Amino acid sequence: MPRNESLIEYLKTRRSMPAFQMKEPGPSKAEIEEILTLATRVPDHGKLAPWRFIVMRGDERQRISLALSKIARAEKPDLSEEMIKVEETRFTRAPVVIAVVSRAAPHVKIPEWEQLMSAGAVCLNMVISANALGYVSNWLTEWMAYSEKAYEIIGVKPGEKIAGFVHIGSTDFPVTERPRPELSKIVTWAG
Repeated sequence: MPRNESLIEYLKTRRSMPAFQMKEPGPSKAEIEEILTLATRVPDHGKLAPWRFIVMRGDERQRISLALSKIARAEKPDLSEEMIKVEETRFTRAPVVIAVVSRAAPHVKIPEWEQLMSAGAVCLNMVISANALGYVSNWLTEWMAYSEKAYEIIGVKPGEKIAGFVHIGSTDFPVTERPRPELSKIVTWAG
């Protein structure tokens, strides 16, 4: 297979954009469907599709954010005004937020761990797919990815878990580099 230089160049500079630096426009419904189609092209041992998506856009983002902020305030009554505002706008920072829901479960042949990793691969593929369509993106979890109370509001079913929330939009902010690990500190050669 020949080298794909444009893909290599993209991967050299791939960077997430903080969700609070995103703005409209976000992807259209057709573009979201294209992003989701591309995102599903991941390793999936047994063809289980052990994940699904919850797409949040429009006014629904505000409704979910306000409902989640009530949970946050009930669990932490001493939240500062600044943090209350953060909670109230949790899913309105980006025009589109897509929850990647892991449906990993015990299986006779496919380890649950492999199913979980497939959900993680979907999250990264979604980030890359959004970038390929010209949008910025960020894969986040935050507290609501681990809260059963939040799951009810978001639409996560019993036995499911959130693998991540992928925020997608546009930005005026420059995409800046961050430090990356040196290979000499993370690679062991076995041969």
